[in-house]
Amino acid sequence: MSSTNKPPSPQETAEEPHLARKLSNRHLQLIAIGGAIGTGLFMGSGKTISLAGPSILLVYAIIGFMLFFVMRALGEILLSNLQYRSFADFAGDYLGTWAQFFTGWTYWLCWVVTGIADVVAVAGYFSFWFPELALWIPALGLIVVLLVLNLPSVRNFGEIEFWFSLIKIIAIIALIVTGVYMLSTGFTPPNGVPASVSHLWAYGGFFPNGFSGFVAGFQIAVFAFVGIELVGTAAAETKDPERNLPKAVNSIPIRIVLFYLGALFVIITVIPWNQVDPGSSPFVAMFSLAGLGVAASVVNFVVLTSATSSANSGIYSTSRMIFGLATDRLAPQALGRLNSRKVPVNALFFSCIFLLSGVVLLYAGQSIIEAFTIVTTISALLFIFVWSIILASYIQYRRKRPELHAKSTFKLPGGIPVVIMVFVFFAFVLWALAQREDTAVALEITPFWFLLLGVAYVVLKLRGKVSGFRS
Repeated sequence: MSSTNKPPSPQETAEEPHLARKLSNRHLQLIAIGGAIGTGLFMGSGKTISLAGPSILLVYAIIGFMLFFVMRALGEILLSNLQYRSFADFAGDYLGTWAQFFTGWTYWLCWVVTGIADVVAVAGYFSFWFPELALWIPALGLIVVLLVLNLPSVRNFGEIEFWFSLIKIIAIIALIVTGVYMLSTGFTPPNGVPASVSHLWAYGGFFPNGFSGFVAGFQIAVFAFVGIELVGTAAAETKDPERNLPKAVNSIPIRIVLFYLGALFVIITVIPWNQVDPGSSPFVAMFSLAGLGVAASVVNFVVLTSATSSANSGIYSTSRMIFGLATDRLAPQALGRLNSRKVPVNALFFSCIFLLSGVVLLYAGQSIIEAFTIVTTISALLFIFVWSIILASYIQYRRKRPELHAKSTFKLPGGIPVVIMVFVFFAFVLWALAQREDTAVALEITPFWFLLLGVAYVVLKLRGKVSGFRS
């Protein structure tokens, strides 16, 4: 490829232009962490805590456990054929061109919707410092920043995302260390309730809102994990994927325990769950209640950069997904063009244009968290579809290419039975989303997207313009 002296692969020879492998191991590792620590944790965890109480720890653990297997399935298939640029490619290879079309465009919408949620969140974080500032100003500013960050080379993106992710890691570790200190010293904030592990059961028990509250916790918590599959999108631009991809995937359980469960544990033990404001970030609230106003501003800056990082990753991944679809004639050909630095510029502009709807959404609801809930639920539904396609592709991979599975050095633990278990879990999450009015709306809206895709695909087929991934 352009970044090495190696001759081009058959896939590259047949299909120009092509992406460049310029992401190093440290880039991929931090992109994986950045994808797993998103706006859903910083912004949405307040609402999930208010719904599920301390049992939110179990909610996050279950979701993380299930999605780890999705990632292992993703990793095994990607490493079985390094010509795959993303999971949309292997979906087309194993399930048919329709699956590549549906997966690619749905993943694009996933991240556009997620980006809109990040636009909404950034506007909310700015209001912490500038309550009189018009919300559209920081929202529009974010979109401009995203374009500036993504127009240079992919290595530039990797470098920026490396530092964004590092900020998030440092912030969460600082939060955990501060929380542990408060617990060990019996710190008493201005609300008069000393920090204590007993908060996990002292206010109505571990399941204070019963089974229904526990189920409700899954609704926004699922959104906190979107982006966990980003390493699969970045694999086509990563050096030495055989070594780096397994390392990134296998580190997921450690990240979940430390960054998700660790952070939520200290929040709940410092602030009783029933005193957490569902409409704001508990990360900011924890320091504010402790009387550390300056620290709260610092944390607000961190969660603001986190939202920017999440949107940045989304714009990166959507541009690469659209590029892949365009080169396989499943998207307009103009979106498959690269600039001299191997960046799909047209696809970048295409995705950023749709983020402008986030500015409109800020004025559509009664509150920022209301707007955030709507878009995060739609995003979660779409991601469940994408994750399900990955698992369905794994089943076909096992059936059609048993020899590749046999020689794989990165097999999915548990195989097909584990896939079935995760499918059952996804069905449970869909049922959970239907239980509340604010999330059930998304279940009614989302099918229209798939209807639109179905019509578009039929039209493409009738015109004979579909080629799909060529293995």
